[in-house]
Amino acid sequence: MFARILFLVASLSIPSALRAEETPAEKVGFAPRLTIYLAKGAPDACGPGCHSWIAIEGEIDRDAAPRIRRFLAGVKDTQRPIYLHSPGGNVEQSYAIGRLLRGRKAVARIGRTNATACAAGTQVDAACLKVKNASGEVEAELTTRNAMCNSACGYLFLGATSREVAPDAAMAVHNSKLTFVVHGHPPPQAVADYRQRQMVTADRDRVAYFSAMGISRELNDLIRTVKFENHHVLTRPELYRFGIDTRPLPETTWTLEKEARPFIRKIALERKDSGASFRTMEWRLFCENKDRARLMFVREFDEGTAGKSTVVMMADADKSVAFGRYPARVGKYEVWSDAVRPDTLKAMLAAQHLQVGESPSTSDGKAGPTTFDIGTTGLEPAWTQLLASCPAPTSVPKPAGPLPAAALPSVSVAPAH
Repeated sequence: MFARILFLVASLSIPSALRAEETPAEKVGFAPRLTIYLAKGAPDACGPGCHSWIAIEGEIDRDAAPRIRRFLAGVKDTQRPIYLHSPGGNVEQSYAIGRLLRGRKAVARIGRTNATACAAGTQVDAACLKVKNASGEVEAELTTRNAMCNSACGYLFLGATSREVAPDAAMAVHNSKLTFVVHGHPPPQAVADYRQRQMVTADRDRVAYFSAMGISRELNDLIRTVKFENHHVLTRPELYRFGIDTRPLPETTWTLEKEARPFIRKIALERKDSGASFRTMEWRLFCENKDRARLMFVREFDEGTAGKSTVVMMADADKSVAFGRYPARVGKYEVWSDAVRPDTLKAMLAAQHLQVGESPSTSDGKAGPTTFDIGTTGLEPAWTQLLASCPAPTSVPKPAGPLPAAALPSVSVAPAH
């Protein structure tokens, strides 16, 4: 995760070489060399109409850029999305790869690719790396949950023309550390002066790279405040303000959560105050029996309202779930729950988008109806899997009340505000 700039100096006269290292703890779970391969999954695995993508994962090693260049030269589809999962690595190589992505006008997202053939392994053991480094497409599943693109990986990511950080993925930054390996016995002041010059050069190079990629200089200002030993996960307002991911409503796909009581989850972040804050929202679809479903809608409480909103989710004009007023309040979240009729569920599974409408009653008594759309990618296959574990309709379903505070909602990213 953490990038270290290591300069090899012979009596302060040999040109410096730039490389990066991570702490041993942050190398766990990642291959020591950057791996790139073609992956394919189920229909819509990487978005509507998309089932094939490019996976880039592991540590960014000192020979990564030429290898990535050769690989991308053989991929003619420049709009095939690229999914990144990396703790960081070599800074200079990340700049070079980022410029390659900019030249391709690449679409990049943060996500973990899990090769199906490696299900019994670690995804980075020798057998799995052999599968990933072979020619052809690798059968795989894609997830954004707990995916990361940290340190030098972030610089690589910024090269893409289109960038997406899912609500449950993370991008972290920190400052670099300059370490000298000196041969001979140069004067201490000469070493200190050289260190200072290299620090200034490294900062200038980073500023120039951010400028070329259309990223706010504020990001560099932030990085300079984060010690090498620490890291800072960029919040959603920072991702928006710095120009990294400027979507007004970033969202995950619908994903089956295989817990004690399985359910399907979707998370979205709603932009507020022109991007100064984002509000976390979550939908959870439960199967009470094979003919009965229940939908929960959870979101952060808005102090600007009295908590008396009417919320409706619509698949079409006459197929909707109306949650009504007076949601339950659990900590900083408000929770709605309602049954879903079989015909409404069928319409939801068939729709490309679902419309969410709200008529809030604000503290001053004025109502301001709003609507927005969310995608349905992943909903139909996740429901098919969930349905297999549902009891028969003859059984008496246990009423589903509000979720306990401990279960609301488990989003593994920094707070959106």
